[in-house]
Amino acid sequence: MRPAEIFRFCPRCGHPRPDANVGHTPLQCSGCGFTFFFNPTVAGAAFIFRPDGHILLIRREKDPAAGKFGVPGGFLDFGESAEEGTRREVREEVGLELQNLRFVTSFPNLYPYREVLYPVVDLYFAAEAIDPDRAAALDAVRSIEWRRLGDVPDEEMAFDSLRVALRALRAANPDLR
Repeated sequence: MRPAEIFRFCPRCGHPRPDANVGHTPLQCSGCGFTFFFNPTVAGAAFIFRPDGHILLIRREKDPAAGKFGVPGGFLDFGESAEEGTRREVREEVGLELQNLRFVTSFPNLYPYREVLYPVVDLYFAAEAIDPDRAAALDAVRSIEWRRLGDVPDEEMAFDSLRVALRALRAANPDLR
C-alpha cells in the first residue's frame, strides 16, 4: 500500500475521502479544502573509497533486503542537506568521517516498511574515508567488506537504485575495475 492509499479521511477535519479519490495525489478535501501532497522521501548513501581504490559494502541487518549488500546511507532528516544527511548516516552505520563528497547519481526507489510502500528518491555520492581502518558494522549493519569496484556483485545488491548507481560509478571510474 502506498502512502496516498492510507488516507481515507482528511487529516485536518476528518471528512471522508471519496473512494474514487483514494490513492490519488494530492489529497484534496471536499469538506475543508485542505490539500496534502504525497511526495517521495529522500535518502542519501555513499560509495566510500579507501586509498587502494576498494569501496566499502555493508551487509544489511534488517529488511528490506536483509543480508544483501548496500552502501552506508539512509533517510534524510528535516533541515539536513543531502550531503549532511549522508555524512550523518555514514557515521551512524559504519563510524566513518568522509572527505571529497561528490554526487554520482539519483534514482527512484520503492521502500517497503510495515505494510507501506514508500516512494523514495535515492541520492548516491562517492567519497573517501578519512580513516578507513575505523570502519565498523554499527546501526542496522550485519557486517562490512572492502571490495574492488569490479568485484561488487550486481545480483547481491539490495535495491535497483543501488545497481543503477553502481553502473554510474563504474562508468565514471573505469580505472578502478
